[in-house]
Amino acid sequence: MRISIASDHAAVAFKAALADWLRSEGHEIDDLGTDGEASVDYPDFGYKLAAHLAAGKAERGIAICGSGIGISIAVNRHPEMRCALVSEPLSAALSREHNDANVIALGARLIGIEMAKACVTAFLATPFGGERHARRVGKLGKPPV
Repeated sequence: MRISIASDHAAVAFKAALADWLRSEGHEIDDLGTDGEASVDYPDFGYKLAAHLAAGKAERGIAICGSGIGISIAVNRHPEMRCALVSEPLSAALSREHNDANVIALGARLIGIEMAKACVTAFLATPFGGERHARRVGKLGKPPV
């Protein structure tokens, strides 16, 4: 699977470890930055990830910042993105099954790398449940008037 990954400065090492592990699992990784520990603005990288996925350049995305909160908000500003902040595998799986999430957000300062790997594994392995969920997901990009 082709996966795009992006982070702010708080999660550079965490992102690199996840990207290396995903490559070892046979995935193609688009690392959208940042590449250093100099302070950057997480919205820039959330927006970049969202645009990359919306353009069809990857199948799934992983967004990481210190808490995962800020970057998830940035990704979700794009109407085609459904980014779920997760901290354990069940919510990662449910984000796919119920919400057809195409991005997960992780908090590098809040969960360890092994838990992050478990979340990513569940996210990538779980298919969208369709049926009643499809109707609900269809409403996500279309706010009521």
